[in-house]
Amino acid sequence: MHVRRTTARLVAAVVATLAVGVSSAPVATPATAAAPTTRLAAPGDDEGGTPALRAQLDTASKGWLDAKAALARSSKRQQELNAQLKTVAAELTVRSGKVGEIAGLAYRTGRLGPVSALLNSSSPEGFVDRAAALETVAANEDRELRNLVRTRDEASRTRAALDREVVEQRKQVAVMAKRKQQAERALAVAAAAKPDTTADSGGSTRGTSTANAKAAPRNPDGSWPSESCTVNDPTPADGCITPRMLNALQQAQAAGFKRYVSCYRPSGSGEHPKGRACDFAAQPDGFGGDATGGDKTYGNNLAAYFIRNADRLAVLYVIWYRQIWLPSSGWKSYSGAGGDPSSDHTNHVHLSVY
Repeated sequence: MHVRRTTARLVAAVVATLAVGVSSAPVATPATAAAPTTRLAAPGDDEGGTPALRAQLDTASKGWLDAKAALARSSKRQQELNAQLKTVAAELTVRSGKVGEIAGLAYRTGRLGPVSALLNSSSPEGFVDRAAALETVAANEDRELRNLVRTRDEASRTRAALDREVVEQRKQVAVMAKRKQQAERALAVAAAAKPDTTADSGGSTRGTSTANAKAAPRNPDGSWPSESCTVNDPTPADGCITPRMLNALQQAQAAGFKRYVSCYRPSGSGEHPKGRACDFAAQPDGFGGDATGGDKTYGNNLAAYFIRNADRLAVLYVIWYRQIWLPSSGWKSYSGAGGDPSSDHTNHVHLSVY
């Protein structure tokens, strides 16, 4: 399917080129035959920055999201253990009370034994009855004592598990902090190597969004499943994307962001060749110059939509108007590689997902 679509476009382009070269006189053509103004990909845009910077951001954002998921799992487990410990503590109180009653009764009346059962029996039948009673009492005492020991052991194991979860949470918080520093350090190094005096402070790129996206599927433990480029790219880019990227694209369109989009690119070192990124044009007809006015507002609001739904869509980062948004750090300055609208992302919003 991809080969047929690409071939059809190449044939159309060749025919159009030949038509222009053969005839220099104006020729009236239907409006539908006019050359399209859209472009399949933001020219020269390889997500901006350098391959090394993109690799650092990819690793840092993935690591931060993984640690966040692990922290959420640990916090949930801690809540479960606290509830379990509360139940065990209540059971332990009951068990201790029963064992105390048995001990108190034995202290007041003396423990029933074979000798006392024999001495207090007036007949062989009475002796048998008392012996049976002795066996029942002993079994009850033994059961209550074993229940008490079991409950105490369970309480100890629950407390130890709680301690382990606290350690795990501290570990994941430390990982999140480390990944945050990794991303910010990489961006700082890139900024120092190529200062960008035109970088937007962020205030003029803030949009609004109240739409909630349908969450992409997660693993039972809350982590993101591994995905590859297996779904047909529905945009004119003609290629493949991941199921999670398709979900993000469809959810954005369902929220009203229906302008030109290009996702897959066969070359480059960023997320596009992996099917994990899409470029959303700010202008209605494709990638042009710097977005202004209503087009920039459209880009602001689209970026805000992705940020609002970052946890639902597994957003790694959003790039828009010389700024990059990371789940760990929020908005940061992000210089383009070529200083043009595409590499500076002033004509489109770039979205990368996990």
